[in-house]
Amino acid sequence: MRINEIFYSLQGEGYFTGTPAIFVRFAGCNLRCPFCDTNHVPFTEMTPMEVVEEVKRYPARHVVITGGEPSLQLTEELVEELQVAGKFVAVETNGTHRLPRTVDWVTLSPKDAFVGEAAARPVLPYCDELKVVFTGEPLPDYGHIEATHRFLQPCDTGDAARNREIVQGAVQYCLEHPAWRLSLQTHKVLDIR
Repeated sequence: MRINEIFYSLQGEGYFTGTPAIFVRFAGCNLRCPFCDTNHVPFTEMTPMEVVEEVKRYPARHVVITGGEPSLQLTEELVEELQVAGKFVAVETNGTHRLPRTVDWVTLSPKDAFVGEAAARPVLPYCDELKVVFTGEPLPDYGHIEATHRFLQPCDTGDAARNREIVQGAVQYCLEHPAWRLSLQTHKVLDIR
């Protein structure tokens, strides 16, 4: 497995905001989103058991498998070995590939609105958490995706004035569509990883 990094921090966004978590970032992605701020290119080859041993160094139970796009490499073996080690396994995915069925929590963040490729359309019909990046543009219809929780996350453009507009638009959208909740990238506000 190509692992970009493994680190310990607080979950900064979505349903588990503020939860201590071990992040396992896979290298590589099948999409090229214009706002992606993650350098997921460098990697170290690791076996599933090497990943588990590294994860076990940290005290938290919550493990976030992220990327890049983890579904390109994530195996049932890794998920199950993490669970045997007592971990709760959450995956953050763009939803373009199936996931191992044993994952504990799926955060689906579709990117089809941003890359405009048929291959970017989500194939996952269900997720625990649907997290859509909001840029101020009308949202695609994700009514076909069954989600327990729906989050709208303002896109960080790097421009303070534009970011304020996007946040205001996201707040207004949530007020008009109360099935959606606002998710802020609190790790950026707190200046933590």
